[in-house]
Amino acid sequence: MKRRQPNPAAPYRKRRIGNLFRLREEIPRSIYSAAGFIVPAVLLLAWWAVTYFGLARPLFLPSPGAVLSEGWRQLTEGILLADASVSIYRIVVGWLAATVVAVPVGILMGNFRIFEGALEPLISTVRYMPVVALIPLSILWAGIGDVQKILILFLGTFFQQVLMIMDNVKNIDVNLIRAGQTLGFNNREILMRIILPAASPAIWDTFRITIGWTWTYLVVAELVAANEGLGRRIMDAQRYLATHTILFGTLFIGVLGLLTDQIFKRAGQLMFRWNIQTR
Repeated sequence: MKRRQPNPAAPYRKRRIGNLFRLREEIPRSIYSAAGFIVPAVLLLAWWAVTYFGLARPLFLPSPGAVLSEGWRQLTEGILLADASVSIYRIVVGWLAATVVAVPVGILMGNFRIFEGALEPLISTVRYMPVVALIPLSILWAGIGDVQKILILFLGTFFQQVLMIMDNVKNIDVNLIRAGQTLGFNNREILMRIILPAASPAIWDTFRITIGWTWTYLVVAELVAANEGLGRRIMDAQRYLATHTILFGTLFIGVLGLLTDQIFKRAGQLMFRWNIQTR
């Protein structure tokens, strides 16, 4: 009886597959990118199969075709671009307002114990308060226009962001600060020449994460007294059980959020080439 010859490529193939599941192990870029397409493709196929074979009623789960048709209708009628432009404006202004305040406050809290002791208990308490519960107060304070929506986005972002920036600054190696003091640097010089450059990549990652949170608060911000916006369109569709409109609006917000995330990620890689963690 003829003996089966071993395949010399088999051990190499096993090692290559095993490397995909090793902690912190780099994998080929092609495999990394392919994995990002395979999982959504499988989910999309499962969604299509469930609706095609009638395993779920359209009222509860519309088909991918119905969702795409709704998106095409909104695009051709100009509804989608109008809603998206209004929502993006609110997102950008709300996030920028939160960031402009959170950055200096977070830096002060991360560098001076007196500011951390004075502000962290209050900020940590407020960040657990549900933003939805503040909608009536926000209407009393800011009316029903864009300012009220931006205020909700600010409240949903600021308190988380300021604590993250504080941690970004506190994680800088204290030996770098001591070295600056040894060289005779004053507080301002240590902050500008040591702390901020060292903490910048982490702070940028915080920006990337928190603008994602701002997107998640969009529907809440446009819940009351909004005539335009992606969140308003979803809430209106809920009244009429238009699940295809709800699902399209939700997916479209997710796509815009992903696009924003990739822009921040790529910008961080370009600005902080020297930081291996941003690659």
